[in-house]
Amino acid sequence: MESIPGIVKERVRNANSITVLTGAGISADCGIPTFRGNEGLWKNFKAEELATPGAFKRNPRLVWEWYNWRRELIASKQPGRAHYALVELEKRVPSFTLITQNVDGLHKKAGSRNLIEMHGNIWKVRCTSCNHVKEDHRVPIEILPYCDRCGGLLRPHIVWFGESINPEDLGRSMEALKNCEVFMVIGTSGVVHPAASFMSIAKEGGAFIVEINLEETPNSYLVDAPLRGRASEIVPQLL
Repeated sequence: MESIPGIVKERVRNANSITVLTGAGISADCGIPTFRGNEGLWKNFKAEELATPGAFKRNPRLVWEWYNWRRELIASKQPGRAHYALVELEKRVPSFTLITQNVDGLHKKAGSRNLIEMHGNIWKVRCTSCNHVKEDHRVPIEILPYCDRCGGLLRPHIVWFGESINPEDLGRSMEALKNCEVFMVIGTSGVVHPAASFMSIAKEGGAFIVEINLEETPNSYLVDAPLRGRASEIVPQLL
């Protein structure tokens, strides 16, 4: 891991507004696999084949078995040094927004407050009939689970492939991106929309962009300070 340039620490220390985007890399340090690519194979299914409205309609039991397996795996994990460092950074910065693509709930568990879980949270369920959303930490969860309000079938409160991001979450994210002085991208290639455009939006607003990742990404050409290494090693040093 390379040493962090003084300009980066200075920018972070003096910023009145910071926006952070995190992805699978920050949770990989905690032992959580990405659930995509070869790592994501489960009973010969890829994540992209299971995390869709169509898959749930065809075979809700199969989809819930997969999510129960993921919940059991995540339940044994704890937030890492990078998660807690972002909690501390939030306390120090007047205006701080954390946007995450992760659904594991580790940012919330660590204590992050101004948090946008753009793709949902695996510890929340939503009724397919009455749309009621609630937290559900049962491990294992009953398969199939039903709503205690109306009896409708519950689904994971996750934004699946082919579904739209909550407009309120997207609006808050855009506001934070346009108004931040520093934009930090941690552990994500940022190629999945809408996150793929976040760096450009922050750049247009004049933000200083820091990328923390093990390797270059397709958006690295927009970055002011590329920091190569693990989130768990680099993020705490920014404090």
